Amino acid sequence: MKILVTDFDHVVHEVTAEADWPIMEAIRSAGLPIKAECGGCCLCATCHVYVDDAWVGKIQAMDDEEEMMLGEAPQVRPSSRLSCQMRMAPELDGLVLSLAPTY
Repeated sequence: MKILVTDFDHVVHEVTAEADWPIMEAIRSAGLPIKAECGGCCLCATCHVYVDDAWVGKIQAMDDEEEMMLGEAPQVRPSSRLSCQMRMAPELDGLVLSLAPTY
């Protein structure tokens, strides 16, 4: 399965992701500059991404813990998510997102 990730230089990267894999891990494995300082424990907001508007309604719902952590992220948008809290699934093949600024 694939994810299209736009980096900070507006370059789009096609990233491979396995089913049930945290999207953060796919981005990190592709060598893209995502901090992901807590390693996916939802203890920071350094894996913040913007989900393309066409995909927002297709991803898993955000829980309270993720919403709280996003409150600490800079430049939060309605499409903001923590990539460590989103898991790849067949229905997300082709997901489009952008890296968001961190601290």
